[in-house]
Order: sequence, then C-alpha cells, then structure tokens
Amino acid sequence: MSHHKLIESARELPQTWTSRIVAQFGSARMKLLRMDAAAYPEECHDYDEGLLVLDGEMVLQIGGQDILVRAGEIYVVPAGVAHGVGAGSKGTLVILDV
Repeated sequence: MSHHKLIESARELPQTWTSRIVAQFGSARMKLLRMDAAAYPEECHDYDEGLLVLDGEMVLQIGGQDILVRAGEIYVVPAGVAHGVGAGSKGTLVILDV
C-alpha cells in the first residue's frame, strides 16, 4: 500500500512537462506532471489517455479547437486522436494510460 500527496509531489518534480509514474494498476499507469504556462506539442497515441486536472487548468487542443479542462475535471482522449496543450495551461495534471 502507498499514500501519495499528488499536488505536493508535483511541486517537487524537477521539470515541468516531464511526467513521473506514481502508480501502476495491472497494465494501467498513473503519471503525474506539473504544467507551466508553456504549450506542449501535439502528440497521438494508440491507446486512450485520461487527462485529469487536479489544480489549475489545461487548454487541451483537439482538431483545431481549444477545450478548457479545469481542476476536478477529466478529459479522455480516444486512441488515435491527435492532441496538444495550449499556452497558459498551469497546475497539476494526472495522466492515466497503459
């Protein structure tokens, strides 16, 4: 068993936009990262990805649209869908993937 203080742990990460695996559940991973105001380039995965904002907000860019994801909200990006993060995104993000 383990106990994680996610927001506190994110503050201690050495770099923004570099995730760290916090826990694993079978093949599923829970990763933590700290966002700053910089944009993050578009990427695409062959698996669904859950993006859970713990504090702050994220400007998720999908198909030319900006989607604001606020603290306490999750957005699940389906496999094969290109997505990026717009400038101004900041706070703590949990990524759920395989």
